[in-house]
Amino acid sequence: MSESTTGRPAAAGHAEPELPHIDVAERGAPRDGRPQILDRRLFMQLLVFRCAGAGDPAELTRAAGRALEEQGVGAVVYEDLNDPRGIGVLTWAEDPAFFVQTVRPALNRGELRALELQPDFTMLGRSYSTGYEPDLEYWMLRRPAETALNPAWSWAVWYPLRRSGAFSKLDGREQGSILREHGLIGRAYGAQDLAHDIRLACHGLDARDNEFVIGLVGKELHPLSHIVQSMRKTRQTAEFVSQMGPFFVGRVASRHPGR
Repeated sequence: MSESTTGRPAAAGHAEPELPHIDVAERGAPRDGRPQILDRRLFMQLLVFRCAGAGDPAELTRAAGRALEEQGVGAVVYEDLNDPRGIGVLTWAEDPAFFVQTVRPALNRGELRALELQPDFTMLGRSYSTGYEPDLEYWMLRRPAETALNPAWSWAVWYPLRRSGAFSKLDGREQGSILREHGLIGRAYGAQDLAHDIRLACHGLDARDNEFVIGLVGKELHPLSHIVQSMRKTRQTAEFVSQMGPFFVGRVASRHPGR
């Protein structure tokens, strides 16, 4: 961050440069001839816990779901496939303060104190636009939660990733070509109801400086593994993704739409 120059007169003959205008709004495709602009987004957080001591994982999983439901929290509770004593908790809100003011106390009460956080698996991200969304508000605010809550899709794979700085140096046309290749594969899996994605940006929100959080959900686990394998062949993953994971794999134990 730059130092403040308040109170400092500009040197003689040297005018201060004009500060750039910062625009944090999201933009979608024009709709009815008008631009879509929205300064709202959905934050989603995945917390992964291990049931400590003699705590019953099945009961603690149910208790976590009850606690979140009672507080009106939109949530999905997962049973951790790779840890017989592990559970994952996915929550979401437009206001990130919700995670501190509502989710945090809900998960810190009573028997849930037996849950030990596995910080390596914590993921936090925000929905974002690409500029091509036909219904920007739906994409930004409703689609991520609807995807996570879909009762037909009980398996999930969540992971963070970071692209190398080399990708940012490419011109827009080349970036677009690389992203279209990646997106085409994702749409093909979605069209066959094999895998559906939740894409979140996490710049500055991730402890390991990751840039994106990806959630893959579907009816069966194998296609979720298969799409990750297929994406390895794309130019984006093969040349420009410098870090992926850790991967959390879970099966839905309960869903709560919140209020």
